[in-house]
Amino acid sequence: MAFSYPGSVVGGGCYAWGMMTGNGAAAPVGRVDCRMWGKEKNLPRTYPVVCHMLDTAAVFLALWDGLVGAGTRERVGRALGLGAVETRAVLSFWAGLHDLGKITPPFQAQVPAAFAGVRADEAYGFVPGADKERQFRHEMGTHWALAGLFAEGGYPGGGAKSQRGAVSHQVAQLLGGHHGRFGAVLKARELAQASAYQAGLGEEGWADQRRAHFVELRRVTGGDAVPKAGLPVELAVVVSGLVVVSDWLASQTEAIVPLMPEAGWQGAPTEIDAHWQRALAAAAGRVKDARLGRVAFRTDDFGAMFPFTPNALQGDLVAGLPELVAEHGTGLILVTAPTGDGKTEAALFAASLLGRAAGARGVYFALPTMATANGMYPRVADFADNALGGERALTLLHSMAWLSPLCTGDDSNDADGSGEASADRATALEADSWLRGAKRGLLAPLGVGTIDQALAAVLPLTHNALRLFALSDKVFVVDEAHAYGPWMHKLLTILLEWLGAFRAPVVLLSATLSGRTAGSLVDAYRRGAGFLEPSRVEPCYPGWVFVDSGTGGVSQPRATGSERARVLEVPVRRVVWDTADAGRSPLRRGGRRQVLREELRPVAEHGGTALVCCTTVAEAQATYREVRAAFPELAVRGGGVRLLHSRYPADVRQHITDECLAAYGKPRTPEEVSRPRPASILVATQVVEQSLDLDFDLIVSDLAPLAQLLQRAGRARRHARGPQGRPAWARSEDRPRLVVLEPVDAEGKTDRPRTWGSVYDRGTLTRTAGLLHATPEAGIAVPGDVQELVDFVYAEDFVDLLDAASQRELRQMDAERQADEMAQKHLATMVGIDAPADVHDDLYQLSRREAGVTEELLTTRLGVDTGRLLCLYEQPDGTTLTLDENGETSLPEDRRHGPSRAELAQITAHISPVPGKWLLGEGEADLVPRTWQERSMLRDVVPLRMRPQGAGVWRGSHGGRSITISEVGLEAT
Repeated sequence: MAFSYPGSVVGGGCYAWGMMTGNGAAAPVGRVDCRMWGKEKNLPRTYPVVCHMLDTAAVFLALWDGLVGAGTRERVGRALGLGAVETRAVLSFWAGLHDLGKITPPFQAQVPAAFAGVRADEAYGFVPGADKERQFRHEMGTHWALAGLFAEGGYPGGGAKSQRGAVSHQVAQLLGGHHGRFGAVLKARELAQASAYQAGLGEEGWADQRRAHFVELRRVTGGDAVPKAGLPVELAVVVSGLVVVSDWLASQTEAIVPLMPEAGWQGAPTEIDAHWQRALAAAAGRVKDARLGRVAFRTDDFGAMFPFTPNALQGDLVAGLPELVAEHGTGLILVTAPTGDGKTEAALFAASLLGRAAGARGVYFALPTMATANGMYPRVADFADNALGGERALTLLHSMAWLSPLCTGDDSNDADGSGEASADRATALEADSWLRGAKRGLLAPLGVGTIDQALAAVLPLTHNALRLFALSDKVFVVDEAHAYGPWMHKLLTILLEWLGAFRAPVVLLSATLSGRTAGSLVDAYRRGAGFLEPSRVEPCYPGWVFVDSGTGGVSQPRATGSERARVLEVPVRRVVWDTADAGRSPLRRGGRRQVLREELRPVAEHGGTALVCCTTVAEAQATYREVRAAFPELAVRGGGVRLLHSRYPADVRQHITDECLAAYGKPRTPEEVSRPRPASILVATQVVEQSLDLDFDLIVSDLAPLAQLLQRAGRARRHARGPQGRPAWARSEDRPRLVVLEPVDAEGKTDRPRTWGSVYDRGTLTRTAGLLHATPEAGIAVPGDVQELVDFVYAEDFVDLLDAASQRELRQMDAERQADEMAQKHLATMVGIDAPADVHDDLYQLSRREAGVTEELLTTRLGVDTGRLLCLYEQPDGTTLTLDENGETSLPEDRRHGPSRAELAQITAHISPVPGKWLLGEGEADLVPRTWQERSMLRDVVPLRMRPQGAGVWRGSHGGRSITISEVGLEAT
C-alpha cells in the first residue's frame, strides 16, 4: 500500500527521503518536523519526540533480548505469524510509536515557546480552542492516529462498523494504553473523520506529521513486516508491559541528557540513524542499571538450598516432583500441611524446580499480611543467596514497605555482572532506587509482599496490565491460601486464570484448605491454560498435588508424613458472654471472665506461657484489663501480661511485636531451649494467626471457624523445649491444649455476641461448635484428622446430625452465609477484570472503570481498619503539638513541597489504623500543614488533638466521638 501526502512544506529545516511500505512498493515520504517535542521537564531544552520514540524502541530491544523468556518470544512470534527477527523489529517499531499522540495541538501547546513557531505555520491547522483541549490526552491521540496508520501500512483491518478484531486497532489500542488505561474500541465512522470527533488531533498537517514519524520510525527500526494476526490477550499484556517499562526507562533525565541532539540538529536521515545507534548503545546499560534481568535457577539440590535435611513433606517433594517436572514441564503445585511443617522451604524448593523448567525470570512470594511479608523477606533473601544466580534484585512490597529497614539499602549497583552471586551479598539482593519507585517493585526479578499487590492486577486499576506482565514470567507463590474470604478468593481465582494463560508456574500453600476450595483454585489455573473440565481435586493432608499446565493433567495426590504429628486436646467451655462487665461487676457463674481465670490460673501459679485470642480489638482490650485484675502479681511484673492488636501507632505495635518475638518466639540457643520461661500471658486478636512464629504452653481462644482455630492451635507447644523448658502441667509436647470459649444463650445454644458484628458467620460458628462437641475425648489427631474435619464442617450432610429444630435453624444460617458469599463473589466478579478467555481482543475490558474500585478496596475486604489516625499531643503551653506524649518529637516544619522522606517516615510511624466510622464528621481544622496533603501517604490521614487525662490516658474528640489512647491502644466512645 502506498502512502500519499499533501505537498505542503513545514518549517524547521527537515528533509525528505524514500522508504519501502509493507508490501514492498516505493512510496513518497513526508518530512519529520523536529520542532515536535516529546520531553521538556528538567532538560536544558526540548527533546524531539522522534528522539524519544527511537530511545524507547531501543530500550524495548534490550528488554526483549534480556528480560523476556525464549518461550514467550516464540509464542508472540507464532501468534503474529512472523519469524524471530521480524517479530523483534516489529515490536520495537510498535514501542517507539507509543508517543505518536504527542504530535497534537494540546500536547505541543504545553511549552508555549516551542509551540509558537508551529502555531504560526500554516501547515498546522486546528479548530479554535483545540490547543487547550485538556480532556484530550496524548495517549488518546496515539490510539486514534495509529488505528488508521496501521491500516494504511497493510495491517489487517476491521469491519464496516467496528474496529474490534482488527489487528491495526488492537496494536493501536495496546500502544494507547501506555499510561495505564486502554481506550474503548473505535468505530469505523469515527476513524474516517477522526479530527471531527477528536478536535485535539488537529487538521491534516498534524496527521501528515504523525504519518511522517510513523514512516521514519518504521524505516529505522526495520519494522516493515506485517503481522498476519493479532495477539491473544495474555501476550498483548506482555507486549504492553514491555512498552511501558521501555518508556519509563527512556524517560529518565539521566537517560535523555547524554543523547540530547546538539543545537541546530535537523532530524535528517543520517542524523536520525546516528541517534538510533547511540540509543542502541545506551539501552543495554540502562536496563542493567535498573536491575531488570533474570534470575538463574542454578540448582535442584535441596541440600544446596537449605542447611538441613528435608523433613517428611520436603523429602517427598524431593523424591517425587523432579520426575513429574521432567516429564510434564511446569505447572501448579498445591501443598497442604500443618503450621510448622516446613511449607516455606517446600515452596522454595518447588519454585526452583518449576522456575527452571519454565525458564521463569524470578519469584514473587505473596503473603496475607505486612507482618508475614516482613518476616518472609530475609528467608527468601537467604534462599536467593544459596540457590539463585543471575540478576537477584529483591523487593519488599506492601503499602508500608518503603519505611522498612529492609528497603533502605545502598542504591548503588556493584554487582559484577558475571551472572553469579556477588561477593557483596547486600548489593546483589537489594533492589536499587529505580525498582523502588512507584508501580515498579513488582517488576523486580524477586519479590516478597502482600497478596493485594498481586490481586491489584485483576482490578481495573491504572497499570493493572503492568502488574499482570510483571507476574507473567515469574513463579507465583501464595502462602496461607486458606486465609481469604469469598471476595479475595474470587479475585485469586481470576488471577490464577491469567497465570494459567501465561503458563506461569504457581505454588499454593495452605495449612487448612477444604477440598472444595482447593478444587476451585486448581481449576481456575487449568481454565486459564485452556482446560475447562473440572478436576475433582481431593488434596491429601499433609501432602501435595501437581497440575501440568501443558495438558491440564492432575497428578495423583501424594500423602506425606509429618514429623510433628500430635493429638490436640480441644475442650470447649460454654460461657455466658460477660466481657463488657470486666472491672465493673462481680464474676458471673459460668461467665467468660470466670472460666478464663480458671484456665489461666496454672500459668499464674506455676509458670509457663499462654495466649488468649480474642475476636475483636475492643474485647482484647477488655480481656487484657480483666487478666491484669485477676492476676495482679503478673500485672506488676514487666512482661507478665501483654496486649497485641492492630489499633496502636505503628511504632508502638512494632515494639510490642518485637517483645513478643523475644518472649514467645523460637528458642535460638541450647540455653533457651532448656531455660524455664517466667509466667506470661499474651492477649491478642487474630494478628497472631499468621503473622508471628510464636510458641505457647496453652492457647485459649474465643470460638472461631474451625480452620482459624486449628491455625491458632499451631502456636501451642510449637517448638521443642527441654524438660525444664515448660512447666510441669504442660510437658506433653505431643498433646497441646486449645481451650475454646463458646458463647451461648440461656438455652445453651451457640450465640454469636453482638459485639462481634459480622466478623464470623453465625452458621459456621454453630457448625464448628457442634463438631468440636462431637469430637471424641481422645482429641484431634494432627495432621491425620484435619482434612476430614475441615471438609466436614462445611458439608451439606452435617445437618443430619442435628434434631429437627436445630436442622431448620442451621439451614437458615447456612442460607445467610451462602447469600453473603454469593454477594461477595458477585461483587468481585463485577469489579474484577474478565478472565483472559472472556477479554478476547478488546483490551478496554481491562480498564473499564467501576466506581469505588481502588487498591484500598483489597485490604478493606480483608476486614482491616480503614481509617488512619494521627494523634497529636498537646503540651503544657496549650498550643504546641507533638507526635509523642513526652513532647520530644516535634511536628516537621511546613515545607513548600511537604515533608521530606525522613519526616514522612517519622510521621507514619505514629499513625494508627482505626475503624472508618470513627473519623466521620468534621474535626479540628489546620492542625497540620496543608502541604501534607501533597503527599499520597498522608492524604487520608486524620489528625487529632489529644489532651492529657492523667494515668497515661489522652483524649481527643472528632465528629462528636470521644477517642482515647493509653497502654491498651486506641478506644472510642
